Amino acid sequence: MNGLDGKVVLVTGAASGIGRAIALRLDVTDAASIQAAVAETEQALGPLDVLVNNAGWDEVEPFVESRVATWDKLLEINLKGPLLCAHAVLPGMIARGSGRIVSIASDAGRVGSSGEAVYSAAKAGVIGFTKTLAREVARHGINVNVVCPGPTDTPLLAGIGADNPKLVEALSRAVPLGRLGRPEEVAAAVAFLASDDAGFITGQTLSVSGGLTMV
Repeated sequence: MNGLDGKVVLVTGAASGIGRAIALRLDVTDAASIQAAVAETEQALGPLDVLVNNAGWDEVEPFVESRVATWDKLLEINLKGPLLCAHAVLPGMIARGSGRIVSIASDAGRVGSSGEAVYSAAKAGVIGFTKTLAREVARHGINVNVVCPGPTDTPLLAGIGADNPKLVEALSRAVPLGRLGRPEEVAAAVAFLASDDAGFITGQTLSVSGGLTMV
């Protein structure tokens, strides 16, 4: 991908298992932890070129049965996390006059999703935040975009499917391309938006959903 060689990229929630659990618990909801992570990254690797806000969490349940504690966790990880991470990296990017921020939202934030009311609200917030931030920092040479995956074969979906296997089957049938997405297909979209090839693209929302949503 043009312009990515040698770039310093910080990806939140990149690990799985214990590492992912730690990221969700601490790194993306605690401002001091995020500031420290950015400082350590830049000390070890140099100025940060790209931030990918990837960490996320979901709990599928009807809204009327949900609890405020669940809302708080959903909003903390899925919305406040990207805000805190962007806030931590932007001063350096502004000073250097360049940078890329790519946040992972969801098509649930564009069209809604039954059983994911607060998750959808959080992801819609990420989309709105992205558009506004893109306007604010464009004059500093910083591009800000969002990728919205559709149903994707990830551990998060597998966990949901363990309790409701018919849900995964239904999602696969609903996608016009006839299957779940693969993580590497989402990664390819992120890599494009982080690259120099996307130098004139900012404030945009790209769905990677096999045609499930066409908005």
